[in-house]
Amino acid sequence: MKVTIIGSGYVGLVTGACLAEQGNTVFCLDLDPKKIEILNSGGVPIYEPGLKEMIERNRAAGRLQFSTDIAASVAHGDIQFVAVGTPPDEDGSADLQYVVAAARNIGRHATTPKVVVDKSTVPVGTADKVSAAIKEELEKRGQPADLCSVVSNPEFLKEGAAVEDFMRPDRIVIGTENTPAGLRAKEQMRKLYAPFNRHHERTYYMDVKSAELTKYAANAMLATRISFMNELANLADLVGADIEAVRQGIGSDSRIGYGFLYSGTGYGGSCFPKDVSALSKTAKEHGRDLKILDAVEAVNEQQKYILIEKIEKRFGKDLSKMKFALWGLAFKPNTDDMREAPSRVIIQELVKRGASVLAYDPVAMPEAKHCLELDFKANPEGLKKVAMVDKPMDALDGCDALVIVTEWKAFRSPDFDQVMQKLTRPIIFDGRNLYEPSAMQELGIEYYGIGRHN
Repeated sequence: MKVTIIGSGYVGLVTGACLAEQGNTVFCLDLDPKKIEILNSGGVPIYEPGLKEMIERNRAAGRLQFSTDIAASVAHGDIQFVAVGTPPDEDGSADLQYVVAAARNIGRHATTPKVVVDKSTVPVGTADKVSAAIKEELEKRGQPADLCSVVSNPEFLKEGAAVEDFMRPDRIVIGTENTPAGLRAKEQMRKLYAPFNRHHERTYYMDVKSAELTKYAANAMLATRISFMNELANLADLVGADIEAVRQGIGSDSRIGYGFLYSGTGYGGSCFPKDVSALSKTAKEHGRDLKILDAVEAVNEQQKYILIEKIEKRFGKDLSKMKFALWGLAFKPNTDDMREAPSRVIIQELVKRGASVLAYDPVAMPEAKHCLELDFKANPEGLKKVAMVDKPMDALDGCDALVIVTEWKAFRSPDFDQVMQKLTRPIIFDGRNLYEPSAMQELGIEYYGIGRHN
């Protein structure tokens, strides 16, 4: 099938590459010429395991192309995926200007029937706005108003495992209208996703608004589990319990399960923060407060400061003349995404208290440098207190303690003898509970986890 992907960002690139891998001919559009230049020269503007190789393979086979040509993109695909950004607006709602702009471009250029698929994470009711924008542009040109059908097909991709998630999905959610055009669109989507259902049926068909809400509901539930466990971990610290034992005790209940029960420094990234905020905003627009989600947001913001609280308790509020090693900058492993990353808060707070920071991350340092420049724009002198090194052990040189923020596999079994030799004091603040407190005690390391009782 001929498919167009509008937006060559995280979701768009993964979607385009994976659909091309299944034999479809895919045209990826982006209005950023620099991004398209990178892609056409063999590069990939984001880090995602397996994505670069898949893109190279399908470009070489002629199934995947990248361009800034809007008219050509609309002409190419019978199915048009809208995978543009929906950043949070100032009031927390999703900014739909790029989604609506993409819809208008389809309406301005379409001359044959198109299935327009909302792949971006969008609030309930967005499909109606997309449909209205397309129809308005079609009518201006004297084209039939029902030339295009709008479908909701939200993405459920985990950064760091997005290719695997797309190729072997837990579920495929497709929302269509119960009209003749909607039924035709449903059949085209069924054909497109048929290769992903060969083992067993993974697709859930529903109305458009239910599909739109399903995406937000999924992310809100996962974010809630994270914040809930972080609150329990903080309580465990106070009462002398071990949150890891608690996690195993409740996770063994089949009604609860083990997923997303790990405590830490809070969630970040491109999805959970903005989606929880947008869902709460949608509810307020309809006269309803989602009190649990408001609490989830508040707990998560507070959790980003939990390591700072532990550091202050150990060393006091004045950290001048102190230096901290920091392992992990990305908001999670296997990505270079720094959006809403807890490391950004931790670094700023350490510098604010007079400390300097030596940081290391396997892939996120270039993006981190850019983000920290923005964070310290009003305090350029503070930025001078932050340096990055090429090896994790180099970050420890002369530091008073090690702070672990991201749970990269490379950090799970370090040479602790070398860690102790390089640090001026054998102290670890572990924001991801990578190590066992008893094992650290045996090594002579002063260890502070999240909700871990020695």
